[in-house]
Amino acid sequence: MTTSAMIFAAGLGTRLYPLTAEIPKALVEYQGKTLLEHAITKVLDAGIENIVINVHHFGEQIIDFVNQNHFNAKIEISDERKMLLETAGGLKHAESLFTNCNQILLYNVDVISSIDLKKLCTEAENDLYSIATLAIRNRQTNRYFLFEKPGLRLCGWVDTKTNEKVICYNTKNNTPLAFSGIHIVKKKILNLIPKNEKISFTPLYLDLAKKYHIQGYLHNKDTWKDVGKMNSIIN
Repeated sequence: MTTSAMIFAAGLGTRLYPLTAEIPKALVEYQGKTLLEHAITKVLDAGIENIVINVHHFGEQIIDFVNQNHFNAKIEISDERKMLLETAGGLKHAESLFTNCNQILLYNVDVISSIDLKKLCTEAENDLYSIATLAIRNRQTNRYFLFEKPGLRLCGWVDTKTNEKVICYNTKNNTPLAFSGIHIVKKKILNLIPKNEKISFTPLYLDLAKKYHIQGYLHNKDTWKDVGKMNSIIN
């Protein structure tokens, strides 16, 4: 099975303001390298050479950065400068760029992790039942996906701050786990995403989980950091 990748780099970077007042979040530096370079290197280390990057906020700077740096990959740009479509909408917008793959690794540009992407890709490839595989871990946050125990099939979502809860189907036992911003989808999921619609993956997955199998991939032993916020980028 052939895997391509999409790096989500179109965000406004509001949590990193004022660093993002004149540059996109993807070009903010962390430990001497831009977040985009960290993400591209991580994807390349997994053996994936076909990469799509979506752009919106200061998108021309990201395009220039890619053109000026010689990464050992085929990198294509999905232009959302006219309208920011969120993650699921952004993937659908880039559909025509995923011609020669069976599954797509999705990676948020503001994530730094030691996760073994090659292992994640292999597990997703060998899973013939799941339409998507989500990297998850035990960590403190307000919003959690709920996974059925045993087996880690997605069955719901909860916001512990507002007590809002979504149940996709009833289970005897489930566990809350935090999403890591890294996931793999089978290419056929593109047929299930509305066209030209602004939609993130959370509501999409919760809707699809009522009918389709969405699998969790637990990676508690890996390091993980959200560097899309100021206190993380400077520490």
